[in-house]
Order: sequence, then C-alpha cells, then structure tokens
Amino acid sequence: MARPREQQFERHMSDNEALMWNLEKDPALSSWFASLTILDRPPSLERLRARLARAVVAVPRLRQHVVASVGRLSPPAWVDDPEFDLDRHVWRIAVPAPGTDADLHELAIRLLQEPFDRTRPLWQFVVIEGLADGRAALFQKMHHTITDGEGGVRLAEQFVDLERDPNEPDPPDVPAPAGDGDGFAESAMEVVGHNVRRVGGLARRVTGSVVGNPLGTAQGLGRAVKEIDRSLRPSHEEGRTVGSPLWKPRTLKRWFGSLHVPLADVKQAGRVLGGTINDVFVAGALAGAAAYHHERGVRPDLLRAAMPVSTRKGGTAGGNAFAITTTDLRVPEDPIEAFAMVHEALAAVKGGGSMDLIGQLAMVVNLLPTSVLTSFAKDAAATVDFTVSNVRAAPVELYIAGGRCEAVLSMGPISGTAFNLSTLSYNGSLDMGLVVDAGAIDDPAGLRDHLVAAFDTLIEVGR
Repeated sequence: MARPREQQFERHMSDNEALMWNLEKDPALSSWFASLTILDRPPSLERLRARLARAVVAVPRLRQHVVASVGRLSPPAWVDDPEFDLDRHVWRIAVPAPGTDADLHELAIRLLQEPFDRTRPLWQFVVIEGLADGRAALFQKMHHTITDGEGGVRLAEQFVDLERDPNEPDPPDVPAPAGDGDGFAESAMEVVGHNVRRVGGLARRVTGSVVGNPLGTAQGLGRAVKEIDRSLRPSHEEGRTVGSPLWKPRTLKRWFGSLHVPLADVKQAGRVLGGTINDVFVAGALAGAAAYHHERGVRPDLLRAAMPVSTRKGGTAGGNAFAITTTDLRVPEDPIEAFAMVHEALAAVKGGGSMDLIGQLAMVVNLLPTSVLTSFAKDAAATVDFTVSNVRAAPVELYIAGGRCEAVLSMGPISGTAFNLSTLSYNGSLDMGLVVDAGAIDDPAGLRDHLVAAFDTLIEVGR
C-alpha cells in the first residue's frame, strides 16, 4: 500500500463539526454516513479485526469518544475511551440465505438508522453473510464529526489490500488511554484559551460582516441566522416557486437502493456534451427527479439541490474539509436539457465566493439554544429537494480480509432533505447509493427507475 497519509485530527471539533454534533439532537438531522461494500466471498473476521486493531493504533480518533466542553462554550473535545473494546465496533451478522440485494439493502438501511452510542467511539463495521452466489458485504458506518466522505476513503487505506492474501504482520497493542486532565478547573481554563483563539480567528475572517461581536449578542445571533438562511435559500427568478410540492412532509422513514454506471461511458458522455463526470452525475439526479414529477402530472418550476464541495488540500486523511452549497435548478424536460442546466449552474457555484459563510458563522450559531438551532436547520433543510455527493475512490481492484470488492455503495445522510444520491468511482464503475425519505417520496423504487433511465439517456449520447 502507499505510504501513510498525514492525518488531520484536532483535540477539539471544528465549529462546523460541533454544529453537526449539536443538530443531531434531532434524529432527522443525523450526520453519520456509511458505505456498503459488496464482496465476492465472506471476509475473514479474524483478519479484518487484526487490520482494524492496527488501524486504531495508527488513527487515534478511532479509539476516542466525545466529551462536552464546560457550558458548551467551546466545541466538544475528543479523548481516549478508557473502556475501548474492538468487539463493540466489529461484528458479524447474516441475512437468511439466499439473501437478495433487496434483503441486503433493507438490513443496511436499518443499520444506518441505528444511532451511535455517544459515549463510545463513533464507528462500526459489520460483516454481512448469507448473500446469494456466496457473496458477502461489509457495512461501514462512521460519524461525520470524524471525517467526511473523501477523508473516509483515505482512511480506508488502513484496512484494504491490493491482493487477496497479503502477508499479515502481527497486530500492535492498543496504547493505554491518556488521562482526561485534572478536572473542572483545567477544562474551564482550556475553554477560555480555546475561545480566545477562535474569536480572534473569527474576527479576522468576518471583520465588517454581519457579526460585529463574535461572541454574539442577541442582535448578532439574529443577523447570523438571517445571513445563513439567505445563503441556504438562493435567489431565483421572480415569480417561480422552489421545491417539490410532492415530497412533503419529511419523515424518519428510509429506503435504500443502488445504481451502477460504467465510468468510461460517463466520461465519454461528459466529453460529447461538453462537461465533466460530475456534470453527468448531477444531471442524472436532476433528470430522474424531474421525470418522477412529470409521470405524476406535476411540474415544479425549480428544484433545490445541495452539494458538498471538498476543500481538502494535499493528500491528508481524516478530519472534515468541505463546504455545503445549494443551487436552484430549473426542471428540465429531458436528461440532455438537464445536463445543460447543471453545467451552467455548477460553473456559477464554483465561481461564487459565499460557500464558506456558514463555516465562518458556525461558532456564533452554535450558541443558539438547541431547540432553536434544530428548528431553524429543519426548516432550511425542508427547502432542499435532494443532496448529491461525488467522491473518487480507487481506480483498481481492492480486497478486504480476503474478499474481493465488487462494488462500493455510499449511504449519505439525508439530514432533512428528500433523498441523497452519492457516488463512488471504483474500479471503472460509478457505484451509486440512493437513500430516500420514504415518507416524503412514496415510490422510492420508482424514483430509482427514473434515475436509471436518465443515466441511460445521457450515456447513449456518448455512444
């Protein structure tokens, strides 16, 4: 494997990570994500545990849990879990044989919805056996406060292999947990010092902006909320309505499905149409959503999409380095028109300078009462119709504990939107995971069929 990557893990959460942590008090706004790796045969649980035993030594965050700061005046901190036990995070389960893809997807969405124990390290690996044709799967779930999708892919280098049966060194001993400090007085002093540094940095970033006092008076907090609300609700053509009239109300009911598209075909379609792989991906999501509405005789003016944009630099692993941007997209008649709309809209988004605004103001917003914060966030999320996320993974065949990876499906957080379509490019394929609010979208399988048809149309252009 490649040389170990530099890791980006701090003792305290960033303000953005703390915001995700605080919002999660409402289960509709949970921020963990997962992946479902399809394997040609069951992996060795013993070998997987040995690899993960090395990973928790190489990546200390995997054996740490979250501790709240004094009075919530600074972001929560990460400390070693004195009761860390690998068996709490790695186990085996089976579907009744011969398990179908539908059986696997149903189990995976149930595992995804299970909340983490917030007193323990925030990750889990589940080997799933019993699939048809002797296959198996590995369900991997991680909290977003640990890392984002791209960082998670890089952390996976700790346990994936380039061959089925590599030499396995002995697992190292897990270090004894570090102490938690000297108690309340030390924690309080740390909060004060941390806030002085944060406030100074925030003041430099937003001098002259809506937040004149970074610690936040009631007026400052109100302005911050209004500014973030404005950034989450992009301007659009006057007289046009935004959002699906069908996909309401938002619920906690979930459905999961998958799509697979050859990467070479997507590249070719992008070249012919004058854009990128990501343009094709987002256009497929928009066109599928539009077709779902057209089939029901409903024609909304605009649909709102949310997209994480990576801000990660270099080859680092771990931590979070992304900004969320939203854009309003006119509802197209067909996938080709969707591509032109998306290509233009994404070019404008990339050229904009406001994507970091929420990150700049997260510290202030975190001072809001939790009930106010979650209510505001749910209202804002309810204006977003779908989320799309595109992460590049390995271009070559990989193995996990003796099992060959056939596909890697992302399971991104919905966080109050109607559906999340996330893709990983792996070994010549765009593997897409579709997580749907099945209370808002009453025919999730039908939505998947429309997405498949949209991608088929786009790919046909390149042939």
